[in-house]
Amino acid sequence: MPLQLPAEIMKRAARGISYIAHPLRLRILEYIDVNGASSVSAIAKGVNEEQMIVSQSLKKLRDAHLVQTERRGIFIYYKICEEYPASILVCIRKLFGYMTDSFYFLADGYKAVLPRDYTKMVANQIKLFANYDKMRILEYLTLNGESNVSEIVRGVESEQLKVSQYLKRLKDDGFVTCRRDGRFIIYDITPGVHKTAIQCIHKRYETLKNKDDF
Repeated sequence: MPLQLPAEIMKRAARGISYIAHPLRLRILEYIDVNGASSVSAIAKGVNEEQMIVSQSLKKLRDAHLVQTERRGIFIYYKICEEYPASILVCIRKLFGYMTDSFYFLADGYKAVLPRDYTKMVANQIKLFANYDKMRILEYLTLNGESNVSEIVRGVESEQLKVSQYLKRLKDDGFVTCRRDGRFIIYDITPGVHKTAIQCIHKRYETLKNKDDF
């Protein structure tokens, strides 16, 4: 069974996820992933937003080390600077394929811009769990399946009150379910972008030769 990621790695993942959890930023990353290195004007046209607003979002993505720039003559081009956001997009496309029976989205290497409403929904869902403590709980449930609160507390090495509060929020947002088994409340993760993101983060970490590159 895969082990939970080191705490510092999950903190990095949570920070990266929090920057992606914005509809416009996610669409910008998606556009660059599909079209390759692109200028601000091309990206603005592609995502149908004002160039100034796109430039502001690109600055935030650059500050978060999710995109980087390269100069071509008098033009500045933006490209995804590491695999992480691109790998999240791969998982999001495959999830869309499963949800809609769009089988071409399930093919390895297939890239296409997703419907805008779907991208917005995904970004807003990510925003709800883009938090280290929530992601730690979701990771534990992804790796271990149904568990009670005490097991989760031991697994994530946190306080029971904090874990219980986060479990309630995760349940209210539809990310986990719960059922009673005698005197225990048993929690389990639901399918969706939250579980997909955790699996994607693990997959990327496991494929890195130098784990510090995460």
